[in-house]
Amino acid sequence: MYATLLIVLGFSAANLVCAHGNIQAVRGDQGGNGTALGITGAVVPRFGKNDDTEKDTTVFGGNANNPAQNGLGKTTNNGNLKVSDLADTMALSGSTLPQVSADGTGTITGTWRIVTSDGTANDKHGNLFAVIDATGTGNYKDGTQLTATSSMVGHRGNVVQRALQAVGIKKRATNVGADATFSVKIPAGITCTGSDSTSGQSNFCLLKVANNNDNGPFGGNIAFQIAGPSIASAKGYKEIIQTLLDEGIDVLAPRGEYGKPLEAASFEGNE
Repeated sequence: MYATLLIVLGFSAANLVCAHGNIQAVRGDQGGNGTALGITGAVVPRFGKNDDTEKDTTVFGGNANNPAQNGLGKTTNNGNLKVSDLADTMALSGSTLPQVSADGTGTITGTWRIVTSDGTANDKHGNLFAVIDATGTGNYKDGTQLTATSSMVGHRGNVVQRALQAVGIKKRATNVGADATFSVKIPAGITCTGSDSTSGQSNFCLLKVANNNDNGPFGGNIAFQIAGPSIASAKGYKEIIQTLLDEGIDVLAPRGEYGKPLEAASFEGNE
């Protein structure tokens, strides 16, 4: 399946440089918050020397043009990333992972931190990579690869080099510190089976978002869950129970083919 990742940049042409990039914050369309594994928050400065600002940026390594490679990458701060790092991630972002609708309309939106000038889009069309690992282990080789697009203009993950050369910057990535909004549409049919005893989380997927820069590639791993019954289903359940009560029916008494009325009201997904 393929989905679209939209990354919209909100800064001027004068600042049109993109970066050693990481994922600062994400949210599901059904609620919940998160950030990428390895992100350490405000202790890593937004602006400053590259060695200071790049400390929690995920570097995946390997073939920059093949995002479907196993592993979670590494950061300078944490070394090799692990699923158990999810506990630290949740300490920053909250106790509920991003929750995504199951019907193909669900999205994850968030903030991509443009750290330095070597992590923009893969090409002039703004394409980026994204892969879902439903096992939540970093097994991206068998994952669902998504087409990621953005408004950025890049070349193999770099800002268009003519712009840098014009101001005398040719080789070393330069600090940017700009933020961009991104949104990933999650396809239907995804069943998340990830489990982590350290954070106490289960039934989660991992989403990898990365560019194809040879210095990286750069990006991040996001944990999310497919949302349970919708608010509409819960509302319908309450209405059924209220109707039964209004008619004087004991909702806890054994009754009918489906057992107790309370259980019958939950039948067919009205949980």
